[in-house]
Amino acid sequence: MQLLVDTHTHTISSGHAYSTVLENAAAASQRGLEMFCVTDHAPTMPGAPHFWHFANQRVIPRILHGVAVLRGVEANILNTKGEIDLDERITNQLDWVMASFHEPIFRYTNKADHTQALLNIIRSGRVDAIGHPGNPNYDFDFESVFKEAAKHNVVMEINNSSLSGSRVGSEIRCEDIAMYIKEIGGRITTGSDAHFAADVGNFESVEPLLKKVNFPIESIITRHPRSFLNFLEERGKSTISELAHL
Repeated sequence: MQLLVDTHTHTISSGHAYSTVLENAAAASQRGLEMFCVTDHAPTMPGAPHFWHFANQRVIPRILHGVAVLRGVEANILNTKGEIDLDERITNQLDWVMASFHEPIFRYTNKADHTQALLNIIRSGRVDAIGHPGNPNYDFDFESVFKEAAKHNVVMEINNSSLSGSRVGSEIRCEDIAMYIKEIGGRITTGSDAHFAADVGNFESVEPLLKKVNFPIESIITRHPRSFLNFLEERGKSTISELAHL
C-alpha cells in the first residue's frame, strides 16, 4: 500500500512547526507523494497565525516541486456546540477543513461532552474531516459519531503522529476506529501531522495498522489524488477545478 496524498501538514506559521511550504513540498516530492494539504493551526491555538494567513492562501501555487498543493486548515473545536475558530467566509474558500480537539483550546472533560461536540461539528457541514480522533484524552461514543460522520460525508483521520507517540495511548484506539469504520462501510483520511518537512508523507505507522485490520483500499480517500478530489467534489468543493487533470 502506498498512500499518495497527505491531508495533514504544518508549516512554520503554526508556531511550533519548523518548515516552510516550499520545504514541505520538496520533501513530499522526495517521498513520492503526488498531493498534500497545508493545514496550519487556526488562530486560537497558541502561536498560530492570524486569520489573514488562511484567507491569503490563494497565493500558494497549485503545483510545487511537481506536487499538487491544497489549501486548508486544522481548525480547533471550541465547545460542545461544535463551533470552530475560523470565520465561515474563510473556510468556504479553502479546499480542505479539518477540526480537532486540542488541550489548550478545549480542555478534555467527559465522553458525553466530547461526543456532543463531535456530533455538532459534523452536522454543521463546515468540516471535511475530524483530526486525530484516536487521542485517548477525548473519549467519545464511536457508534453515534461514526454513523453521523458517514451520513454527512465527513471522514475520520488515522494520524501517523498519534501512532508514533505524540498522543500516548492512541495505538489501540486508532486500530479500533479503523475496525469500526470498516464494519460500517465508512471512509478515512490519513495524515502525517508533520511539523517538520522530513515527516511529510510519513505513514510508517499508519500503513501497517491499516494492513493489520485489512482496511479496504477503496475506502481510503488518500490513496490517490483522484480519489481525494472525488471526495472533495462530493463535498461540494468548487475551488479545485485547476487540479481536475489529476
